Amino acid sequence: MNQDCLFCKIIAGEIPSAKVYEDDFVYAFKDIEPIAPVHYLFVPKTHICCAKKINAENSSYIAKIFEAIAKVSESENLESYRVINNCGEDAGQSVMHLHFHVVAGKKMGWGKQSLG
Repeated sequence: MNQDCLFCKIIAGEIPSAKVYEDDFVYAFKDIEPIAPVHYLFVPKTHICCAKKINAENSSYIAKIFEAIAKVSESENLESYRVINNCGEDAGQSVMHLHFHVVAGKKMGWGKQSLG
């Protein structure tokens, strides 16, 4: 756990969140600024700052995240959804803890109007 990390504090229960899923490896919660009717964040329970820091020692967390996304999408009957990861500030990553946005509930496009 990184003492200064917002998501580490959420995982530890120090900051409240609207949890949608949790297991030994993954924590998922509702985004506080949703861009679609469904907007969840899936984070590894170990601190990995971003996608460029995924390696042989921690890559199993990414598999667990995608397994969790599949479980939640099935349990919530999400027919279509988008999974988004931003790596670095210029890409839009505002919390330096690896996370995947899952957005659904509206028709999405691509490009400038990606959420149409």
